[in-house]
Amino acid sequence: MAMISPVSDLRNYNVVLDKVEPGSPVFLTVNGRGRYTIRDIADDEEFEKTKAMLQLMMELYDGRQSGEEKGYRASSEVRERLKLRLAAKKL
Repeated sequence: MAMISPVSDLRNYNVVLDKVEPGSPVFLTVNGRGRYTIRDIADDEEFEKTKAMLQLMMELYDGRQSGEEKGYRASSEVRERLKLRLAAKKL
C-alpha cells in the first residue's frame, strides 16, 4: 500500500525510509499536492525491465510492419548483415 507524507516528514528521514517497501512507495507532497516519490530499488529494476520489454516489442512490431510493406529478407542476408555489424563494433 502506498503511503502519502508531506515533504516536511523528511526531517525524520529514517522514519520515512522505514515505510518504503517493494511495491509500496512513499509519495511526498508539497502544499498538499503530490510532488516526489521514494521507491525501493527492486521497483525501479522492475520498471527498467518493463521499459526494455516495451521497447523490444515496439522494435519487433516495426520490423514486422516493414517486412509486410517492403518484403522480408532471406535469413542468409540477415546473418551477413549481423556479421558486418558485429565486425564494425569490434573495430
